[in-house]
Amino acid sequence: MRRATGWLAAFYAAAIYAFIFLPVAVLVLFSFQESRLPVPPFDGPSLAWYRAVLEDRRLTEALGNSLLVAILSSMVAAVLGFLAAYGLARYRLPASGLQRALITAPLSVSYLIIGLGLLIMFSRLGVPRSLVTVGIGHVVINLPLCFAITYSQMGAHQVNIERAARDLGARDRQVLLLITAPMLMPAILAGFLLSVTFSWDEFIIAFLLSRFEVTLPVEIWSLLRSGLNPENNAVGSIVFLFSFALVIVMELLLLRKARRS
Repeated sequence: MRRATGWLAAFYAAAIYAFIFLPVAVLVLFSFQESRLPVPPFDGPSLAWYRAVLEDRRLTEALGNSLLVAILSSMVAAVLGFLAAYGLARYRLPASGLQRALITAPLSVSYLIIGLGLLIMFSRLGVPRSLVTVGIGHVVINLPLCFAITYSQMGAHQVNIERAARDLGARDRQVLLLITAPMLMPAILAGFLLSVTFSWDEFIIAFLLSRFEVTLPVEIWSLLRSGLNPENNAVGSIVFLFSFALVIVMELLLLRKARRS
């Protein structure tokens, strides 16, 4: 019975991983297809479609836009999330529980609702849709995540270190920049990298808040309207590999912090 249970658990785990990763594996495999039809039998391997992606001006511009928006918006979200977490963890503010709930509320709201709300707000204010508005939208959805990760890592031992620094003559700004921020850097970086991952392949907000300058997911959606081809698979593989690499880096940072503690 124990052996049968073990085989059943192994089969169940293999089925789950196959369900999750098989579509991605098919996408990556047929990105190396040599012919124009991304269907069996496999005809390759070939890097022709990756070369076509790099030679496509619209795709490369969209790729650069995605990187720019992801990095800048994630930096803003990480900094604001850290400052909000520090303020709510270290100071007695009125209705602090309500403030924490309001900051994390966007985590439970659909991106479609957030995007439509921002679109209406920018339209009323006369702000044209651009990469700036896309970046603001990504800050809105990523700031609660950065706040939650940073706030969860603020422990009592850090308070004692901060008090010792103040006793030695450090000002509040010095304590924040030279003591608290370095101690929480793994959590800040984890929030930043996770925000980059979400912003990198986010579509709904980028679609609603962009116009002429678009991000890579929006450009991929435009390509898919004309049908499937190996170039789409190559672009999708690039998006997946970039996101996967960021997640691996984030996990290594968290593992390194866990070993130190």
